[in-house]
Amino acid sequence: MADEVELKLELTPEAADEIEASGLLSGDPETARQEAIYFDTPDRDLAKGGLSLRIRRSDGKSVQTIKADDAGAAGLFARSEWERPVENGTPVLDDTAPVRGLLGDAADAIVPIFEVRVERRTWIVGDGDTVIELVLDRGEVVAGDRRAPICEIELELKGGDPAGLFALARRIDAAAPVRLGVRSKAERGYLLLAPAATRAKAEPVALARDMTAAQAFRRIVQSCVRQFRLNEALLAAGRDPEALHQARVALRRLRSAFSIFKPMIDDGGADLRAGLRWLASELGDARNLDVLLERTRPGPLHDRLAAAREVAYDRVGDALSSPRARRLMLGLVELTASGEVDGDQPARAFARTALGRFRRKVKKEARDLAHADDRVRHEVRKHAKKLRYAGEFFASLFARKRERRRYKRFVAALEMLQGQLGLLNDLATAPDILKKLGVADDPEAARLLARGRKKSLVEKADRAREALLDTKRYWR
Repeated sequence: MADEVELKLELTPEAADEIEASGLLSGDPETARQEAIYFDTPDRDLAKGGLSLRIRRSDGKSVQTIKADDAGAAGLFARSEWERPVENGTPVLDDTAPVRGLLGDAADAIVPIFEVRVERRTWIVGDGDTVIELVLDRGEVVAGDRRAPICEIELELKGGDPAGLFALARRIDAAAPVRLGVRSKAERGYLLLAPAATRAKAEPVALARDMTAAQAFRRIVQSCVRQFRLNEALLAAGRDPEALHQARVALRRLRSAFSIFKPMIDDGGADLRAGLRWLASELGDARNLDVLLERTRPGPLHDRLAAAREVAYDRVGDALSSPRARRLMLGLVELTASGEVDGDQPARAFARTALGRFRRKVKKEARDLAHADDRVRHEVRKHAKKLRYAGEFFASLFARKRERRRYKRFVAALEMLQGQLGLLNDLATAPDILKKLGVADDPEAARLLARGRKKSLVEKADRAREALLDTKRYWR
């Protein structure tokens, strides 16, 4: 068994041509054609257990590889794998690999489920003590009559500092645009076997009780980056409001992570935080218009909002395809690979302190919620979000039966408060949006801004605040 650390980058075939022609890669590459068959049970038991099994054929040889997924990995993959030569394209499932231990007798039901075909071109790039293997794969994933293209670069560190991976990635991006890759080839194949997704919600963050706070931060950031990149890819394929919403959720989670872990992040995180604020702002107008459109009846106002939405989504596309956005994602993952984040405190102890700190902020800011103005309610909403995200990040550290029971009640109460504050924020921001579009006097606009609805929402928010503060803290 070996551990590999690699950085994955996605690009278009045209960008791949530009990079090969740029002079960045010297010498003739080693070229090979590879065909890999992936196996699983009809119920996808291997994937559910976090393993992938493939047999790759290249140069007349067949090699079986079993990989354990790095849950929540984003761009930077560090996974355990088991390799061995095999004959006749038949998996060998003995006690030297974990498949039978995971599946038991169900391992006998393993069958081929999809195939990956690529042309692989390999260069060795050296810079001082840093040696990196650069692999460019072009090809496709095939599952039955469905297929998806593959064009990606993998940078594997063979020696030296991991910073060399990111320095090379930036030189590549300067030659032609590349984006952080967060899906393995196995994941791409499984996607072809499932209904098409329209959004990617946050995945559970798997934290071990023996982790340090620094290790927890790295895993949390990687999980958030993965969620953002999955939704960014969906936005590139279409203008789905839910994909945009989940992309913004991922950015808010990242910003919350930096706030939660601020005591242990040096000034090196300042540029990343600024980048996250910028990108969230670039996506904000489109999301606000999506929310207004959901509440607007068909008519002239709806048509004006729809036209403005298209312009806003054009700006979203420009922002996401910008060099600044691409560099931001690389920078976030580089932070998780570096030693800049220093926190030896046990993650569970750190989590208790952080959860208590944000609960106190919600309690203080919301003490007179019924008579607060929009600005104060917005501050309460931001603190409530940070408390909610902190709870989600650290949930796996409080997995005892009583803790899980209290966690569910606490999150339910927090969700209720967030929901009411979110509706109030929509009402508070709507006038400026409508005024900017020159439609504030439209009769339909008056309905959207009805004051009676605001009073009712404030009352519900105040009751939700009381319920939250009466809920037992699961981390104590």
